[in-house]
Amino acid sequence: MTTQTVTLGEDALATPRPDTVRRRPRRRPALPLYTWLVLAWLLLPIAVMVLFGFNDTHSKVNFTWQGFTLTWYRHLFAIPNLTAALVNSLTIALVVAVAATLLGTPIGLALGRYRFRGRGSVDLLLFAAIAAPEIALGAALLSLFIVLGVPRGYGTVVIAHVAFCVPYVAITVRARMAGHDPTLEEAARDLGAGPWTAFRLVTLPMLLPGVVSGALLCFALSIDDYVVTSFNAGRTVTFPLWVYSASRTGVPPQVNVMGTLIFLGGLVVAAANVLFSRRRAS
Repeated sequence: MTTQTVTLGEDALATPRPDTVRRRPRRRPALPLYTWLVLAWLLLPIAVMVLFGFNDTHSKVNFTWQGFTLTWYRHLFAIPNLTAALVNSLTIALVVAVAATLLGTPIGLALGRYRFRGRGSVDLLLFAAIAAPEIALGAALLSLFIVLGVPRGYGTVVIAHVAFCVPYVAITVRARMAGHDPTLEEAARDLGAGPWTAFRLVTLPMLLPGVVSGALLCFALSIDDYVVTSFNAGRTVTFPLWVYSASRTGVPPQVNVMGTLIFLGGLVVAAANVLFSRRRAS
């Protein structure tokens, strides 16, 4: 009797009750379909740009498909003014990414690590700079340069871009600091490491994904900015300014090719950053 009772008890435990069996939720295709439609709508302009980079057009108006060709990739730098504008955009974006990262990283580090008087005001200022319309920021910087008597050109574009890129770096680094364990740095200090050594070997490697993300974000924001640049560029022409001025008479196919290469370069860098972050996490 005892053995039979135990056997029945084990069978009862092994057999799940009907009310405890997990049911798979019903598949509702509406939400996935909506998501794919939104993604398609967002990627459609990029797909058109990539496609018309191969258009075998012989006129300045590159809006009608006339055949497939690789001519524009072979003659990518055939328009000197366009090439110079692209070089200006790339060099400005590189300088801005480095400068904004160097300026914004200590701000994000301080906001994420310390509590000090005026911390809330600094937060408000950073978010206000991000939320402010570009036309207001561009006009304000233009007024500042005019009052100070600074001639507009390459340098003023760099200063203007750094001004609106620093908050992005600071907020990104601050978000990364939220997951930082301060006891690791304290342990390094207890083991004899100095403040700079502990920061360089412990804190900075943990902040590096946030720092790199902020730098890439600054590069992307700078290279495609039009509104702030148009206020403060003077005679300096960047890639967005050149494309806008050329749109009145016709955009050459080289613009689509350059845009495609910039887009692909951004994808490669973003993918490399994700792989690097996952490797460090593992």
